[in-house]
Amino acid sequence: MAKQYETVIGLEVHVELATATKIFCGCSTKFGAAPNTHTCPVCTGMPGSLPVLNKKVVEYALALGMAANCEINRYCRFDRKNYFYPDNPQNYQISQLYLPICHDGHLEITTENGKKTIRIHEMHMEEDAGKLIHDEWEDCSLVDYNRSGVPLIEIVSEPDMRTAQEVIAYLEKLRMICQYLGISDCKLQEGSMRADVNLSVREVGSDRMGTRTEMKNLNSFKAITHAIEGERERQIELLEEGKEVSMMISGSSMNPFLIHQRYYILMRKPERELKVGDMVFFQRNDGAYVMHRIHHINKKEK
Repeated sequence: MAKQYETVIGLEVHVELATATKIFCGCSTKFGAAPNTHTCPVCTGMPGSLPVLNKKVVEYALALGMAANCEINRYCRFDRKNYFYPDNPQNYQISQLYLPICHDGHLEITTENGKKTIRIHEMHMEEDAGKLIHDEWEDCSLVDYNRSGVPLIEIVSEPDMRTAQEVIAYLEKLRMICQYLGISDCKLQEGSMRADVNLSVREVGSDRMGTRTEMKNLNSFKAITHAIEGERERQIELLEEGKEVSMMISGSSMNPFLIHQRYYILMRKPERELKVGDMVFFQRNDGAYVMHRIHHINKKEK
């Protein structure tokens, strides 16, 4: 008898808030302005500049937390998430790693199988990064810091979803709440709502989690559905062949000539495992990937 598998899915949803100004400075958050026209020393990380928290961001986060039945932390704080990337001029992101503003909430969704409660692990406030534009014809990358410092709420669910239908129902419910409260327009096509999908499969009846993969920065319900269905099939095929699922991040190329192909990035893959012919991917901040094939590996001398 063939094994039966179930899918286990959790989401990290980023929602850009509809404030007039950025989270730590007075620059405009208006979408579609000319590059680098909504910037200042604070959101471009200039030495000596100091952030001042936008009160409206806190109010919006509290409103969404209460609407999603969350517990509200009476004391919360911001943390520095240190990393270097060209679209991050400070070399760190201001986020809430240890004490988020909201936690332990839930939303009720309805699908053809009835009602179901999806638990929310936490919600936290953070700043968005800038945007890299890669010019493949000129072989260069340009950076636009207009989006740097735009306020975000990240909503992290528990792995309670089992189908693409449940995922879309959860996202639609979340979008409806945000729009009703007036805290975000949730325009997926403009990136003001985007989702990272964490997915694993396991045998039906098992209480052990499988190895998860993460599909980042998906900004349409159709893309999310296709990504879930394709990744589920891929993982089941590996398990049926007796192979292991590797923890990885994946995404779809935004190159119009490669739009129907999916690519994967192995996480923490040791350098010694890389070989000539492997594809190496660098993720752009807009969710697209720059792809390179390894033609030569320099062996390090002992």
